[in-house]
Amino acid sequence: MLKDFRIGILVLLLTITGLVVSSSAPNDDDGTRPPSVAEENWVDSVFNAMTPDQRLGQLFMVAAYSNKDKKHVQHIDELVRTYNIGGLMFLQGGPRRQASLTNRYQAEAKVPLLIAMDAEWGLDMRLDSSMHFAKQMTLGAMDDDQYVYQMGREIALKLKTLGVHVSFSPVIDVNSNPDNPVIGNRSFGENKDQVSKRGIAYIRGLQDHGIIAVAKHFPGHGDTDVDSHIALPVINSDMARLTNVDLYPFQQSFQVGVMGVMVGHLYMPLFDTVRTLSATLSHNLVTGLLKEKMAYKGLVFTDALNMKSVSGQYKPGEVDALALVAGNDVLLFSEDVPVALQKIREAITAGKITQEDVNYRVRKILRAKYWAGLNHYQPVDLPNLLTNLNRPLSRLVQQQIYEHAVTVAKNQDDVLPFHRLDTLRIATIMIGSNAGSTFGEIMGKYQGGAVYTIPNRYAPDSSFQRLLPRLAPYNVVVVSLHNMNNTPVHSYGIGEAALKFIKQLEANPRQKTVVVAMGNAYGLKYLEEARTLVCGYEDNYPSQLVVPQVLFGALPAKGRLPVTVSPTLKAGTGLPTPDFRRLRYGTPESVGMDSRILSQIDNIALETVAYAAAPGCQVIVAKDGAVVFDKSYGNYTYDKSSPQPVNSTTLYDLASVTKVAGTLQAVMYLKDQGKLNLDAKVSEYLPELRSTNKKDILVRDVLMHQAGLKPGIPTWERTVGKTGLKPTFYASAKSADFPNEVVPGTYSTKAADDSVWVWTLRSGLLPKVKGKYPVEYSDLSFIIMKRLCEKILNQPIEEFLQKTFYQPLGLSTMTYNPLQRYPKSCIAPSENDTYYRKTQLQGTVHDQTAAMIGGVGGHAGLFSNANDLAILMQMDLQNGRYGGQRFFQTPVVSEFARSSEAGNRRGLGWDRGNPEKPEGPTSNLSPASTFGHTGFTGTCVWIDPQNKIVYIFLSNRVYPDGGNNKLRQYNIRTRIHDVIYKSLTKT
Repeated sequence: MLKDFRIGILVLLLTITGLVVSSSAPNDDDGTRPPSVAEENWVDSVFNAMTPDQRLGQLFMVAAYSNKDKKHVQHIDELVRTYNIGGLMFLQGGPRRQASLTNRYQAEAKVPLLIAMDAEWGLDMRLDSSMHFAKQMTLGAMDDDQYVYQMGREIALKLKTLGVHVSFSPVIDVNSNPDNPVIGNRSFGENKDQVSKRGIAYIRGLQDHGIIAVAKHFPGHGDTDVDSHIALPVINSDMARLTNVDLYPFQQSFQVGVMGVMVGHLYMPLFDTVRTLSATLSHNLVTGLLKEKMAYKGLVFTDALNMKSVSGQYKPGEVDALALVAGNDVLLFSEDVPVALQKIREAITAGKITQEDVNYRVRKILRAKYWAGLNHYQPVDLPNLLTNLNRPLSRLVQQQIYEHAVTVAKNQDDVLPFHRLDTLRIATIMIGSNAGSTFGEIMGKYQGGAVYTIPNRYAPDSSFQRLLPRLAPYNVVVVSLHNMNNTPVHSYGIGEAALKFIKQLEANPRQKTVVVAMGNAYGLKYLEEARTLVCGYEDNYPSQLVVPQVLFGALPAKGRLPVTVSPTLKAGTGLPTPDFRRLRYGTPESVGMDSRILSQIDNIALETVAYAAAPGCQVIVAKDGAVVFDKSYGNYTYDKSSPQPVNSTTLYDLASVTKVAGTLQAVMYLKDQGKLNLDAKVSEYLPELRSTNKKDILVRDVLMHQAGLKPGIPTWERTVGKTGLKPTFYASAKSADFPNEVVPGTYSTKAADDSVWVWTLRSGLLPKVKGKYPVEYSDLSFIIMKRLCEKILNQPIEEFLQKTFYQPLGLSTMTYNPLQRYPKSCIAPSENDTYYRKTQLQGTVHDQTAAMIGGVGGHAGLFSNANDLAILMQMDLQNGRYGGQRFFQTPVVSEFARSSEAGNRRGLGWDRGNPEKPEGPTSNLSPASTFGHTGFTGTCVWIDPQNKIVYIFLSNRVYPDGGNNKLRQYNIRTRIHDVIYKSLTKT
């Protein structure tokens, strides 16, 4: 009587707050849609063809595994064939194994099986080698609901591919208890409106794409501190809270037509007096509240009946009958179907449930099967399963979720995003992570600071103290916490020694500390004293990819905490940060490219290695400011006995790409600053030319290779005699007179650069043709331009470039003479020089003239990895705007990149494609505005301002012999360029 009175009061509250479906709502069979004639005919025919016991079998959805033995499979076979069970809920296993078993079980079924899965955050909730999208706390942190819908869509499409019809998601519990051990980060948050909106978006994403969504855990599992898998939680909600908070998302989901709801294993004293009675078994809750008072007509699923909160109170089979009597339609995870059937028959005989009611529920299940398409059942397409599961668009959605969720909770010192990289020395410490993680890799793409790992998140204090002295050179320390857990009683996996270490760092006035929690937002309460605090919510590939990009301003921070962590970190906390237009890292689909077509680059790059065009290479493709392809192939050499694989940090000799990545940057800077007149004579800046045949050559003509300069002149050849290197030019020990390292153990005279300059001044000019010098590519052009730049700048060009461009851009690998900063093991070898230096070159410039003058030539000498070169080229593509800075004040790059002379394809310093020669340096599919350069060692950069594409190819094709022309013979670089354009999707 008391319970009936309470339900009456609750109904009154529900009516007042609008949570009861009005009497004008359609009263269709399932409460959401009118059945068609075809549907009714199919349901009637299937229902009438079954015996009474076979109809009862439809009520059961049994747990199935694809990672268990033959005995388990045979057990499921028997349940399907003998007891006509209605469905299967697949748990652990793998996609292909599950698909095979699904086909097997469906083939045995008299009535097609309704297949279900728990896929709250994707198939990987249950299956190996499957995609993880995001847990609902992460979704709750986002600034845009559309990505929840998109995630629901992608999960739905994967489930359909796998032959699944039902997803036990979303969780629409309002998580108001931070100590909740079972819901926690499975909830969208603590705000009922946000939970409702995100839950509805998820439901629509699933159901719009053919998957039955099941909202859970009715009537609300958010305010508990007990795990219902272990024991029965008690929800002591009063009527006001239950009405205004917990039931609100469920009623909202009912109004938009959610097709299923799962009743949780909870005890609510508000409705029942029996302390051990779970909501799943409560007639007052399932029938009285859910079905009658809230007028829900969809499928009602029990939570798993094997969970200890209910199974511990009853024998297998008994609980199934009790759940059916309570009002549930589908009995999930029955542990003993034969006994359960007997108990249900007994309940019908005893009048606890009518046959008509049972029949009605069976028909509801059959209608759900019709909606899922089982009236025209098709087996899973096994040959194309993996291709269909691995939709490229899923990767895009996966990353977008984290891009919109990552939250900057505190930024008291305005450290984020990192701005002037030339003023910052950043060290990264990853606690709970191993070396080689994505987080550390992406941090390294923006700056060259050390990355330290402490794999054990509970490491002793000594492990952290040993690290402290190594941090002395750095003024910023990023501490990322990985492998966190969701257990409040274990501090979410944050060790005491780690917390102590963070406090020590925070106390150092000479360093700024950035703390990043790659896990449950509730764990931030242990970190709230940090002055700069970021939450990544999860610790997986996309989160580790995105968070460093937010730290460096390649992506703006958009997320907000979906839960209250502490009095100072409340729900809604989140500081937006600016987009500095740094190169970011994403998926091809994010910029309108087809990743499956782009992957054809793999075949061409591997062909490079297989055909010995080069032992290894790096390829980067960026579009619209995002690197969408970044791979390394092969090894440093062809030696198979001790191969050293190329990786993304390997440095390559850029050869003539130095012209545009080095000298031309300085030239453009001087023009931008108004210190260089392109139409002036070079001799106005270099008076020594006035007495030479070059007195009248113009700066513009030199840059366009039309000043009459010869392609090259003898330089190093003059320094080699019949018996070897001339002692006038070389010594075996470094000294003030011989300071320039040609190769380790050989040093050139300090006058070497002047000697080359004199030889350049004395060199002849090409004969004119029809009164004009012909276009002839020449290294002398950039030898001259380097000299000119150094004269105006009044400093060595390498110092200027480092200070003005490379350091502010964070280009840690871009350098001349890399052996001064890196061991040989970081640098790909080039030629085995048998004619000049008589040694294998590795870390010293391949170009002989550049080597002779100390490694810094205007035409050659730079080393870099592909990533740093891509950053520099992206800055050029953006006309000098990059990382929150302006490197050029005018659109000088665009000016230099244009072709301005008839009969000359080149721009000012930049090379361009040759439309008259199909075998030219660029793809014939690229627009005429494409500019860049190639290098003798097997390198190229191409920038397409029309499509905003940057393409980098680095290799050491000259190893071990500079005469190896297979790279050109097989047209490797250009064919890769072709693939890039073929991958562009039409819009």
